[in-house]
Amino acid sequence: MLHRRMFLALGMLALLAGPAPALAQEQSIVVASTTSTQDSGLFEHILPLFEKKTGIEVKVVAQGTGQALDTARRGDADVVFVHAKAQEEKFLEEGFGVKRFDVMYNDFVLVGPKSDPAGIGGTRDITAALVAIEARKEPFVSRGDRSGTHSAELKLWKEAGVDIETAKGPWYKDIGQGMGAALNTASAMNAYVLSDRGTWLSFKNRGDLAIMVEGDKRLFNQYGVMLVNPEKHPNVKVKAGQAFVDWLISPEGQKAIGDYKIDGQQLFFPNADGARS
Repeated sequence: MLHRRMFLALGMLALLAGPAPALAQEQSIVVASTTSTQDSGLFEHILPLFEKKTGIEVKVVAQGTGQALDTARRGDADVVFVHAKAQEEKFLEEGFGVKRFDVMYNDFVLVGPKSDPAGIGGTRDITAALVAIEARKEPFVSRGDRSGTHSAELKLWKEAGVDIETAKGPWYKDIGQGMGAALNTASAMNAYVLSDRGTWLSFKNRGDLAIMVEGDKRLFNQYGVMLVNPEKHPNVKVKAGQAFVDWLISPEGQKAIGDYKIDGQQLFFPNADGARS
């Protein structure tokens, strides 16, 4: 009899509570993103704010942009948040994404040993710096992982008139890993490396490394976000995934991104309005 009363009481409480929220069955999403957003500490800063507001847990798969987009192509992510616009637009053209939104930007920096054996420190011309590194065969670390940073690096070599596939040798170390690993390798080798500024600012194991080249407009680094197309993958958690996209580009999400700083330096600059994209 007691058990029956308890059952009835629980049933009444459920009725009084009303229907579950629309997102109740979508309380976690997978976001395929870049190692730079992870290694820079940005997610550590913004995700607790989003999760507190919505109750939606975000599980991040941090990879190079190319790998992150492939993860989404397989239907193993609900949202992609990456930084290689040409690759992102191709992803959309193939029908794997719903719509792309600008979220934020920062820039790339060319980092190298303070002794600067290539003699490039202080220049704002990234292509001239790469030409000097290749001419002297100074150690250079490449991510080699089809990431946004790797794609930017290859584009810059091309713009510098260097066929890196032909020119590469023992001086050019292709590691096939993320930004943190590339910086660690460069620190150990006293080598040059292209880094996104956000990961560089958060990087602790700098050793003898410092920024050699910055400020060239060709080093601009835009990030975008897309919901994975549920027509391709019906398992995509559309409402929860779209809630994350909407929050990132909302005034609240944009403020959270802009508020993230290390030692007073802002790592990412929100531009959901498309400024400078």
